[in-house]
Amino acid sequence: MILPPNIRPFACVFGATLVATLLLASRPAVATEAGRCHGIDMLAELQTTSPELYKKVMEESKALPNTEAVFWKVEKPGVEPSYLFGTMHLSDPRISELSQKAKDAIAKSKSVTLEVADLSDKAVGDAMAKDRNLIVYADGSKSLKTQLSDDEYKKVEKVVSKSGMPAEFASVLKPWLVSMLLATSDCERRQLASGAKVLDLRVAAEAQKDGMTVGGLETVEDQLAALAAVPEDQQVAMLKVGLKYIDRADDMMETLVQMYVKRQIGAAMPFQLALAAETGVPASAFDGFKKTLLVDRNVKMRDAAAPMLEKGNAFIAVGALHLPGETGLVALLRDRGYTVTPVE
Repeated sequence: MILPPNIRPFACVFGATLVATLLLASRPAVATEAGRCHGIDMLAELQTTSPELYKKVMEESKALPNTEAVFWKVEKPGVEPSYLFGTMHLSDPRISELSQKAKDAIAKSKSVTLEVADLSDKAVGDAMAKDRNLIVYADGSKSLKTQLSDDEYKKVEKVVSKSGMPAEFASVLKPWLVSMLLATSDCERRQLASGAKVLDLRVAAEAQKDGMTVGGLETVEDQLAALAAVPEDQQVAMLKVGLKYIDRADDMMETLVQMYVKRQIGAAMPFQLALAAETGVPASAFDGFKKTLLVDRNVKMRDAAAPMLEKGNAFIAVGALHLPGETGLVALLRDRGYTVTPVE
């Protein structure tokens, strides 16, 4: 899921609700000369502070199929091979630097496709203006303020203000949008504002360097509609979790970076659900998110990718959380007769 830097979802929208149960003071966001932000790996931290919970998360992660890679070769007899690449929408160089294998695959491809082709601020701005009911309470009949405690709402006002909007806008924003604002750390915002590119844009730049036009599996409107389709009570529950751990944005990002680098993407959702439960938020609060943002969209992505895959020599890059599991793209493509094997 991709939006402009000031409202960019955290790893396919999922990180907006990635939280911890450990009340450690968060470290200040500091970017190094190499362009990296710093935080605590909360999964590693959990291994020390709550080994049973850590064991549960990792057991569920290992039980999830197709988590051993983020780069896959897609083959079918009579068709030139294609590639499926799982991204994370962050600028951290440990993620955003493409491997030589990925560069070679892009260079050999006849088509390169991201989740959304046009990632410009204008495209997103136009979509948000067109479908404003998806992002704000437009008719005045409801307010976010009435759905939160006073303390929670004060935190929302600070988040909204920090994002560049007037604090009074907080009352009209839909819960999912505030969760997105929470998802990106101050350090990552600074990196993006200074010109750092997320992995998806690195893929696009590599393709464009070879003269290719980059396509998209979805439109910005599709993504906004998917976010807004999560039941509102679940949006609020997820937001409440994010607000409780508002001071650990850098740690949340570092955790997902480590999951990606270590090929532990399968731990992302179990980690979220286990730790959210520690805050009193049940797993059912994420049912709408999982169905709408992952399961349903995976099917739509597979169908949108089909024409490119049938022609062969396609390179398709989507958020890494769309790949694993029985309803992930790897499994869905195998169901359609493709042989899908890990590259790295």
